[in-house]
Amino acid sequence: MLDSRNHQGKFGADYIRVLASAAGLTWAEDDVDLDGIDLCIKLPGRTPRGFSPRIDVQVKTTSRLATQHGCVTFDGLDHVQFNKLAGSEFVVPRYLFVVHVPRDAASYADLSTSGLLLRHIGYYLSLRDRQPVAADRHRHIRVKLPLGNVLTATSLRALVVSNVESTAQG
Repeated sequence: MLDSRNHQGKFGADYIRVLASAAGLTWAEDDVDLDGIDLCIKLPGRTPRGFSPRIDVQVKTTSRLATQHGCVTFDGLDHVQFNKLAGSEFVVPRYLFVVHVPRDAASYADLSTSGLLLRHIGYYLSLRDRQPVAADRHRHIRVKLPLGNVLTATSLRALVVSNVESTAQG
């Protein structure tokens, strides 16, 4: 059985995989994590934007969602993780996905006759407009994800197809 930290992280990534499948997208993982990217999500084939558009995402989870002024405040990125998402020099657009999960792993999913329910909800943010920060092993960088940036099959597909981005706040 997975320890609680790895279980929570795996559930968060699986939550995103389910949304990608529901959106008709494919996902892949690098065999070695050198870039801070957990999943690559793409739409195979031709689109008005080109052939097989994709995004790269770093998935984080939290069981204690903090909100303030219409945003989720997330302090879970160290400077290395933040710098692998911040800036505009990436060829493939990068996003931070934060999935709010239940504190009790037994509540992650429920099955009923009406279907499968995954808890709770995911949010997305581009850090394209943020600058990388200086190295500080004790520092965590706060990011603010607008409460309107909810991850759904539709919004995930829009991120991939049209590269719709939310302006980074923080």
